[in-house]
Amino acid sequence: MKNIVIAAGYATRLGELTKNFPKPLLKIGESTILGRMLDDIDRIPQVDEHIIVTNHKFAPIFEEWAAGQHYAKPVTIVDDGTETNETRLGAVCDLLLAIDQLSNSKLSNSKFNDDLLVVAADNILFFSFQEFVDFAEAKGTSCIMCHEQPSIEKLQRTGVVELDDDQRVIAMEEKPQVPKSHWAVPPFYIYKKSDLELVRHSVENGCGKDAPGNLAHYMVAHTVMHAWPMSAGRFDIGSLDTYYEAQKLFS
Repeated sequence: MKNIVIAAGYATRLGELTKNFPKPLLKIGESTILGRMLDDIDRIPQVDEHIIVTNHKFAPIFEEWAAGQHYAKPVTIVDDGTETNETRLGAVCDLLLAIDQLSNSKLSNSKFNDDLLVVAADNILFFSFQEFVDFAEAKGTSCIMCHEQPSIEKLQRTGVVELDDDQRVIAMEEKPQVPKSHWAVPPFYIYKKSDLELVRHSVENGCGKDAPGNLAHYMVAHTVMHAWPMSAGRFDIGSLDTYYEAQKLFS
C-alpha cells in the first residue's frame, strides 16, 4: 500500500502565515501537522512508501523537510508544477499525477498496481489509520471514512453518505442543501488496486477535479465502497483560528 498525501494547496485562508510556506509543515508542538500524521501512518505494516504531492512553489521546502526525516518508509516528493492558487491542478488531478509518477518509476512496462491510502495533509487525528486499513482489508473494497455530524449547516458544506446495515455506501452527495443522513465524509480514502483503472479514468469521464471528495463521489457511483465510522475525532486546521487553537491544545 502506498500512502499518498495531497498537499498541493495554497491555504489562502491562513493569510501571511502560508503565503510563502506550506500549511502541512506548520509547527504543532514539537512536530508539524504533516509530521504528526506520518508518525502514525509510518507504523502501519501494509504501507511501504509515502508520496507527498505538493506544488512547485513549496516543493523545495518539502524536499528540505523530507531530507531531515527518519521514517522507516521512504518519502517521495512530487511537484505538480503549479505556482499559484489560481493555476492549481485540484486534488483529484494531483492524485492522478502521483499515480502516473509511480507508474513511470517502475522498471517494467506494466502499470503501477497497488492499494492506495489517500489523505489530506491538514488534519490532526485522535485515532490511528491502522483501524481504517484493517476495516478496508476486512471489507475487501475501496473505502471512505465517515463521522456523525449533527449540524445541518456543516453537512451542507461537505460530502454526505447514506449507508446500509453493512456500512456499504449506497449514495453520496457533495454539499447537499437537504442532507439525507448525518454521516459526513472527511478527506481520507482507501482505493483498492482493483479500482485503480476507475481512478485513472475518472476525470476524463466527468469526475470533478478540485476536492478529493469529488473522486469519492464518482467512485461510489461506479464501484462498491464501504464507510468506516471514525473511532474518535479529528482536528481540521482550516483557518488561523483553528491553527492557533491546535497550537494551544498540542503545545
